[in-house]
Amino acid sequence: MSPEMLGVVLLATLIVGIFLGFPIAFTLIILTVVFGYIGFGARVFDLMMFQAIGLMKEEVLAAVPLFVFMGHLLEYAGLMERLFRGFQYVLAPVRGSLYLGILLTATLFATATGIIGASVTVMGLMAGPALIRSGYNPVMSAGVITAGGTLGILIPPSVMLVLLGPTVGVSIVKLFAAAIIPGLVLSGLYIVYSMGRSFLNPSLGPPLPPEERPKSWKPVVQELSFGMIPLAVLIFAALGSILAGLATPTEGAAMAAFGGLVLTIVYRRFNLQMLYKAVMRTLQTTSLILFLAMAANMYGATFSRLGTPTLITNTLLDLPLPPMGILILLMVVIFLLGWPLEWPAIVLIFVPIFLPVVQQLGFDLLWFSTLVAVNLQTAFLSPPVAMAAYYLKGVVPQWSLTSIYRGMLEFMGLQVIGLILVLLFPALALWLPSVLFD
Repeated sequence: MSPEMLGVVLLATLIVGIFLGFPIAFTLIILTVVFGYIGFGARVFDLMMFQAIGLMKEEVLAAVPLFVFMGHLLEYAGLMERLFRGFQYVLAPVRGSLYLGILLTATLFATATGIIGASVTVMGLMAGPALIRSGYNPVMSAGVITAGGTLGILIPPSVMLVLLGPTVGVSIVKLFAAAIIPGLVLSGLYIVYSMGRSFLNPSLGPPLPPEERPKSWKPVVQELSFGMIPLAVLIFAALGSILAGLATPTEGAAMAAFGGLVLTIVYRRFNLQMLYKAVMRTLQTTSLILFLAMAANMYGATFSRLGTPTLITNTLLDLPLPPMGILILLMVVIFLLGWPLEWPAIVLIFVPIFLPVVQQLGFDLLWFSTLVAVNLQTAFLSPPVAMAAYYLKGVVPQWSLTSIYRGMLEFMGLQVIGLILVLLFPALALWLPSVLFD
């Protein structure tokens, strides 16, 4: 068997192993050892060692635990609760006001956290009871919470973008800038859809009952001020300094983590138990991501050395399709991979396989990276591996998984529309980076 075909068998074996439910990181390492040894002998161990060392020397990866730590600190600081209450009070007389409050809160909070577990969980905890009391539709409510909560993985600072940038070979700072407008477009689509349906069918999202509305403007101003002003300062210190070129992503992440720690102290939420929980959850999340990144790096190096990426590239380029048709085909494949797989596996394993094709076709890699990022939004709302559903079900047990899945699928359709818009109008991704950096 030729080395190229051995690589094809390696890829097929990986896909089968993933669908059988084996742990992805360990599967990658085992397959790398077995197929690498068959392909080029004991040199596979040297290759694995150098790949592991090379990856761990990437300074930008230090931003991953810092952004994750910041997200957990903001969860404990109670910032999202204040934001939501403020929007809830201001929008009380409006149909679908809770939907709008959730989506506005989620969009603002997404600019200060790069993880989704905290956003969906906190949003479910604080908005779920209010939605149930006010008679809101469970399907629409579940879709709004899960879709809004997943914006944090696209709108920078995002852990996914921190990993995607080095994988594709584009600047993380430029990728942060490129993802801002598509993230806001998705948020806008969610808002238009939920508010439009509430206007046409008031039973889906009635105004808040009079007894739940504020008696004066004082609590409204107080909640919005305490929720928005510290968040704006944190965003300016972290994301603003990165985009302005005053700090690297790692330095900006360190400032953001420090700011999150200060906020927990200011809001009197800081204690050693809280700090311990935030640190442990950060360690668990970061270890999972970086271990998978190391395993995928070893696998990718072995896969490339067998020559299979060249075979795949030539096969795709020989298809009777124009360049845009091949790009759409790649987006469809990534969309389908998002159903059984989570985003780290797709970014670290499959994107490097597709990258030579995109380079041969001459597409802008920053635009391609943004398309991948928007596409991977669907992975969080696509059953059966959609973790957002299980986060929400855990904190709002009154809603059935069927209702949650139905709501998620509706908003996944909106995500596909957002992906099509970025595909048809590349300026949505490329305009802001060109203004800031070119």
